[in-house]
Amino acid sequence: MQRKSWVFSLVIFTCGYAHVAVAQEITVMISGGFSAALDKLAPDYQQKSGNTLHIIHGPSMGKSAEAIPNRLAAGQKADVVIMVGYALDDLQKQGKVMPGSRIELADSRIGAVVPKGAPVPDISSVAALKQTLLQAKSIAYSDSASGRYVEKELFSKLDIAAQASPKAKMIEKIPVASLVAKGDYAIGFQQVSELLPVSGVTFVGRLPDEVQYVTRSSAQSQAKQLLCYLASVPAQAEIRRTGMDPLPSNACELPEEG
Repeated sequence: MQRKSWVFSLVIFTCGYAHVAVAQEITVMISGGFSAALDKLAPDYQQKSGNTLHIIHGPSMGKSAEAIPNRLAAGQKADVVIMVGYALDDLQKQGKVMPGSRIELADSRIGAVVPKGAPVPDISSVAALKQTLLQAKSIAYSDSASGRYVEKELFSKLDIAAQASPKAKMIEKIPVASLVAKGDYAIGFQQVSELLPVSGVTFVGRLPDEVQYVTRSSAQSQAKQLLCYLASVPAQAEIRRTGMDPLPSNACELPEEG
C-alpha cells in the first residue's frame, strides 16, 4: 500500500493583542492535540513570563456553542487561538487571521487505546490493524478531524467500511478514552496527545505510517513570547512526552511585536 501523510494545521493567531510591556492575561482558545501540552506547560510559562494564561477548550469545528469558530462568531474574545488548519482557513477567508505568519510547532498522530486490563491488540501493520478492527466488538473515534478521517477514509482504505461502520461511533465533546475506560467501547481512536492523559486505558500504539493522519501544529508570529517559549528545548521535551513530535521552529527569530 502506498504511504500517504495526511497533514492539517493547528494555528495560533492573535485577536486584538495588547502590545504593552506589562504582565497580561492572555486568553487562549485551544482544540485537540496541543491541549495536553499547553495545559502542562502553562504554569511554567506563567511563572517565567509573569503573564496569566486563560485557557478555553473547544473543538475546531461543529455546531456546538463550544466550537471555536462559533465562540468567535458570538463575539467571544481571544488573544491566541490554536485550532485545526482547514477550520482556520474559513477564518482567514473572513479576514480574521493574518496570512503568511505560521510557525511550525509539532506533529500529532492518531493512536488507539483499549480498556485497562483488556488484551492489547496488534495495530503495528496495516494487515494487523484491519484484523483488529474486524474483530473489535465496538469502535469509538472523536468528533475532531482525526475522527472524521477514521470515519470517512480509514475504514475505506482498509476495505472494511461495511463491517466497521455499523459498530463504530463518533464521540462528541469528551475524550474518546474516557468512554473506553468505562468499557463502553472495545477500542478507541484519537490523537495520541489526547489519549495519553486519560487513566483507565492501555495505550496500544500509533496507526501504521501507511494509513496515518498527521496533524501539524503551527503558530502565528504576533504571540512571539509564548511562541518562543513553546519552541524552547524544555518545552519541546514536554510536548514530546504528551505524544506529539516537536518540530524545529524559528519563533525566537521573528521580528518583535509592534
